[in-house]
Amino acid sequence: MEFKKVEDYPIFLKAKHIQEILGVSQRHAYEIMELKDFPLIRMGRNKRVNRDEFFSWVNKYKVS
Repeated sequence: MEFKKVEDYPIFLKAKHIQEILGVSQRHAYEIMELKDFPLIRMGRNKRVNRDEFFSWVNKYKVS
């Protein structure tokens, strides 16, 4: 698996990006996006997340 840099991802991430980054199924990516503290942006039926806010959110839960 090839790892990308944060900057390689678009400014607004889709569920497929969340899936790739976290290594989860598409269904689980959508479930994660519905978590109460997830920085979700809704645009009609589309769900997106700002790249920088997503990685900040992930770092809150990072286990050291």
